[in-house]
Amino acid sequence: MEEVADVSLILSPQLLAAALVLAAFYALIAIGLNLVYGAMRLLNVAHGELVMLGGYIAYWGFARWGISPLISAVFAVAAGALLGVLLYATIIRRLFRSTRMLARVEANSLLVFFGVSVVIQNVMAVAFTADQRGFSYMDGVLTIGSVRIEENRLLALAIATVACVACALFFRYARSGMAMRAIIQQREAAALVGIDVDRINIQVFALGFGLAALAGTLVSMTAQISPFMGFPFTVSAFVIIILGGLGNLLGSILGALMLAAVEVYGAALISPSFRSILVYGVFIAALLLRPQGLLGRSIAAR
Repeated sequence: MEEVADVSLILSPQLLAAALVLAAFYALIAIGLNLVYGAMRLLNVAHGELVMLGGYIAYWGFARWGISPLISAVFAVAAGALLGVLLYATIIRRLFRSTRMLARVEANSLLVFFGVSVVIQNVMAVAFTADQRGFSYMDGVLTIGSVRIEENRLLALAIATVACVACALFFRYARSGMAMRAIIQQREAAALVGIDVDRINIQVFALGFGLAALAGTLVSMTAQISPFMGFPFTVSAFVIIILGGLGNLLGSILGALMLAAVEVYGAALISPSFRSILVYGVFIAALLLRPQGLLGRSIAAR
């Protein structure tokens, strides 16, 4: 009887819907993180803080002025992109202009972004306290076949899916998107064929940070937010880009689906308290069994 219950749980469309929503959030976050790492080899451990900032923009917009999170999402993306541009212009560009610092760019970026993460967390905690906050938006329940899903989750899934598809089309057909892919594949060769690497770097930061902020607004519609909510998203995003392949943007989507399925079904079959064990277990297994990622691509050292 227990085996039958486990099988019915695995086949539950309710769990599938939950996994898809979580995967959509993860994909948005991981694409931005993977883009920055793939193009510039920067370990942005502050990426989750962009998710948190996007969540706070949506929260305060709704709580104070009654602005829909869908409208706040536009401001969150703009704020995230602006922060990315400012960070690149004031700090990161110097890493690439110094030959001595460029030789240790990954280690230096880890320290820089760790500092950025600590500063953002504590500034937000001082400004808004460390209390968890949330708001109700489109919290009605829809029944689609045998699946019951909150309207806000369904809306968040739709927006995140459209954003991921738009990113895929941008990287495949837009000139700037193709330039980003070229830099990911071989930075020096891209510069030799006339690509303005510095301009593309700015666009990479703007897009990567903007996607994370967008994910934050969607997360805030379905869960509570706090100044320290970003770290788990950062960890999950790094696990995803290891699964999908460093610099492989399509792999980020596949990795997000895989990690979300492991978390949702693992929590349902075992216990929600095993979430961290499952995440790190997947991470270690990926490193041991397929370090180049699910799609078999790796970035050449440069």
